[in-house]
Amino acid sequence: MPTPQLALDFRWDESADFDALIEGPNTEAVAAARAAACLPGGPLHFHGPPATAKSHILQAICGAVSARGSAAVYLPLGELCGYSPAVLSGLETTALVAVDDIDAVAGEQAWEEALFDLHNRLRELGVQLVTAARQPPEALGMGLPDLVSRLQGAVLYGLRPLGDDERLAALQRRAERRGLALPAASARYLVQRFPRDTRDLFERLDILDEASLRSRRRLTIPFIREVFGAPG
Repeated sequence: MPTPQLALDFRWDESADFDALIEGPNTEAVAAARAAACLPGGPLHFHGPPATAKSHILQAICGAVSARGSAAVYLPLGELCGYSPAVLSGLETTALVAVDDIDAVAGEQAWEEALFDLHNRLRELGVQLVTAARQPPEALGMGLPDLVSRLQGAVLYGLRPLGDDERLAALQRRAERRGLALPAASARYLVQRFPRDTRDLFERLDILDEASLRSRRRLTIPFIREVFGAPG
């Protein structure tokens, strides 16, 4: 888990593993992530719009590295950007560093310099670095050209959203892993009637799980309508 050098205790979601991923159009990117978790190599950068599993992939890599007995750290900069860039210090003692949401600190000189320094330290010591953002490096709006150059030197993987059938499979897999009985018709109703975003679907499944436990009712379509109301 995150290393003692960090004053903050940011842990990754252990349920976000490779088995929970539906690869869909991102087979090549997921294969590269699996490989990075097994054997350190050059830096990787994953980019894509929201709900393309960027954070899931980074956390899955961290979980796989940790499972083989090595140290990994997951840094969601969207949550850390209010803190000092000093949180990036001392990470070269780990086997892998995953930096998520790097676009959250674009234009912040101190953070950009700290990221550049981190990149150089990890490269010198052969520590695996993986990063993620909504855009490829040249479109991040970084003010430090040297950092952009370093990020562009990574192997880049653009991620694409899942299709409806793949979102359905992802929802059913998540329900199965939670031991939750989700009828196929109910899963299809959720996918077709609510925002086509896997993150939103997973959050709705969590809400339904709690509501079902409280009311001791099955996840039928009428029950889903009661919980969320009829979507427009």
